[in-house]
Amino acid sequence: MKDYLKFYIDGAWVDPAVPKALDVINPATEEAFARISLGSAVDVDRAAKAARAAFESYSQTTREERIALLERILAAYQARYADFVEAISTEMGAPAFLSKAAQAATGVAHLAKMIEVLKTFEFQDVRGTTAISKEPVGVCGFITPWNWPINQIVCKVAPALAAGCTVVLKPSEIAPVNAMIFAEVLHEAGVPKGVFNLVNGDGPGVGQPLSSHPDIDMVSFTGSTRAGVLVAKAAADTVKRVHQELGGKSANIILRDADLTAAVSGGVRGVMNNSGQSCNAPTRMFVPRESQGAAMEIAKATAEQIKVGNPFDKGVTMGPVVSDVHFRKIQGLIAKGIEEGATLVTGGLGLPEGLNKGYFVRPTVFADVTNDMTIAREEIFGPVLAILPYDTEEDAIRMANDTVYGLSGYVQSGDIEHARKVAARLRTGNVHLNGAGPDFAAPFGGFKQSGNGREWGEFGLEEFLEIKAVLGWQAA
Repeated sequence: MKDYLKFYIDGAWVDPAVPKALDVINPATEEAFARISLGSAVDVDRAAKAARAAFESYSQTTREERIALLERILAAYQARYADFVEAISTEMGAPAFLSKAAQAATGVAHLAKMIEVLKTFEFQDVRGTTAISKEPVGVCGFITPWNWPINQIVCKVAPALAAGCTVVLKPSEIAPVNAMIFAEVLHEAGVPKGVFNLVNGDGPGVGQPLSSHPDIDMVSFTGSTRAGVLVAKAAADTVKRVHQELGGKSANIILRDADLTAAVSGGVRGVMNNSGQSCNAPTRMFVPRESQGAAMEIAKATAEQIKVGNPFDKGVTMGPVVSDVHFRKIQGLIAKGIEEGATLVTGGLGLPEGLNKGYFVRPTVFADVTNDMTIAREEIFGPVLAILPYDTEEDAIRMANDTVYGLSGYVQSGDIEHARKVAARLRTGNVHLNGAGPDFAAPFGGFKQSGNGREWGEFGLEEFLEIKAVLGWQAA
């Protein structure tokens, strides 16, 4: 058991105002492996005031100074890379290979991309006699999730620091250890006092006072749509900027001219990756009705090849879900799918064979799903795929858009122009054509109840800038 009972405020590790510890649970073993402190409004106020005081000087640093700072952070991050990998696999259950190749790797990718963007970004543009300036928005409050924890921290902190903003971070209390390591990285890199602050805690104790604090100029939240609504309401009274990256129920449209085997097997792996705990996972697979039988067989074979187990065991390709509460939610939704008449292709209720401990979910595939079923409407956030048959392409597009969400979408076709035309009609912030992977320079964010604003690359930097017009900059 390791203790992380202090908060990082104003350049130092400090005790919480009121001691209150919380165990951090390893979801593979159901045992506590670390402890953190739960903060309060008093701790948030202290951190916000430190960030406000630091903003005056940090906002005036030069581009070159901020590039140098980000380069030091990147070097310090890389020096602690193995620690991030171990922490993420232990606290949220990602297989070690995934933590190393993807989870921890996103921190490196976001930092490197932000350094590249900052080197050429135009902070001022003179138009006629007026100068249009882009200036740091101010003190930023960040509330980040447990599913891709360091990804969501770095894709907010890196552009905020690049813009000249100061930060108060509340990481997920379910997976907080990676955030504590990141705070150590920033300290090692020489981030000035007060520029970065971290307060652990839960939503009511820290998230709400952070969202409503008058010294916070912007709040950026990643998590469920339900929690995002609460953040926006808490922020409303101070009219601060609110950025949200929320839930998803992404459609994967497999067109008739696609390679069915490649498209279905790739789609199954895309859902099961990270135990289904990705907001942009392709959880609704649309297949031509006449191909559903073949798709079911491909999906079954693919899902049953997935090896579920302890994240550190050799050959494991899927770990547990993050908590007992989340496990029970997923089990309830699988039961709902069976109850509402979907065909269970593979997986289902209970622990995978050979496992009697840990929050492990069987890789599950449903077919004969209709778009009004619960498993097609709600974000399950687990390794559960719904296959929905369609008759015409128009039907597939209509059903794909028939959701409150709009984070991501997927189109599979043997004709790229065909795929592009379908992509143009999807009401989502991202569309992946034929299995295309992430692009750290591309904007990430959603339409509708999947949120507002964008992250990653230049688009992420823009979120942390205010626009100022200086009239009479040039003589008429």
